[in-house]
Amino acid sequence: MKLSRAEYKTIAKFTEQLRPTRQCMKMLKDRFPSHSQSTLLSIFSLEYQRRTKRTISKHLTPEAIESYYQRYVSTVKTRPSSPVLLDLANEVDVSPSLLARAVLERFLEEREGVAPTKPVINSLLREPSLIPDHSLANHVYQCTINDCCYGPLVDCIKHAIGQEHEVLLRDKLRERNLSFLDENQLRAKGYDKTPDIILEVPIAVEGHIVHWIESKASFGDECSHRTYLNEQFWSYWNRFGPGLVIYWHGFIEELDCNRERGILLGDRFPSDIVTLCHGTGQG
Repeated sequence: MKLSRAEYKTIAKFTEQLRPTRQCMKMLKDRFPSHSQSTLLSIFSLEYQRRTKRTISKHLTPEAIESYYQRYVSTVKTRPSSPVLLDLANEVDVSPSLLARAVLERFLEEREGVAPTKPVINSLLREPSLIPDHSLANHVYQCTINDCCYGPLVDCIKHAIGQEHEVLLRDKLRERNLSFLDENQLRAKGYDKTPDIILEVPIAVEGHIVHWIESKASFGDECSHRTYLNEQFWSYWNRFGPGLVIYWHGFIEELDCNRERGILLGDRFPSDIVTLCHGTGQG
């Protein structure tokens, strides 16, 4: 789905009032019913993570963490069945998973007398049942499953969606009998930084030659696209020639401004492929 810059800004503005809970998706879908849920979630995640980067430092000072921890300890005694940590995260406007991590670290430091290592924390966030306090384990679990932007569950989902779209891309290429090398094959040949697909025989898409394809299971906004251009796409162009980037969850249409320089943007697998050897492919 392609959005104008103005449409994107309207959605981004609306997300400012939302918290990263599962309920936020219903609010987004109700407000923007013509947009897909995957597009809206991707936009919200981008905007919320950007907001978090601006504000997280004030929530992670020793004083703030101590305050949150003591509030948790005192509140859970009087409201043991309430989602204490989740409510606190929403009240102070911080990611539930990030707050759960901070409180868990503080709990373990008090219990063990030494700060826990990052691998230990990550392991307990992935498996809250291993936390040696049943009540805290339950509250950490509530935070991780109700956070749609941060945490181990979100990381797993994002990884799975990324893999799913890379498989989809390879399947589409095979359907069209297009020969290609994928990222794993390229790395086996000694390439370090590669796109997801290198076409062994170039194709033409909408009149532009394409040598490589990059799959992005996200929405292409200005900030992320600029980063990708500088850190990935131009280096691909420099090494392999012109290519195509597929933002499966859509992008800001004004960003598709480098076609003549050799980088095309799309939001789906192209239907109007022309190959050098096999003529015009059928959509």
